[in-house]
Amino acid sequence: MGKVILFSTSTYPWCKRAERYLKEKRVLFKEINVEKDAKAVRDLVLRTGQTAVPVLKIGRRLIVGFDRARIERELGRAS
Repeated sequence: MGKVILFSTSTYPWCKRAERYLKEKRVLFKEINVEKDAKAVRDLVLRTGQTAVPVLKIGRRLIVGFDRARIERELGRAS
């Protein structure tokens, strides 16, 4: 499977939901907390045009927000 990265904050409920979902699906992922990483925030703004979280990077694709159907589709492509 392609590399999965979750860009999140420590308090936003949708970030926690995305993290929980990945763990339930037993997807190995790296989490980057954008509250603690200013460079990650700048990179997200450059790539997505916004500061919304969660953002999931699955392989080369970025998904802004917790879009379960799209996440499942991209995880299927990446496997």
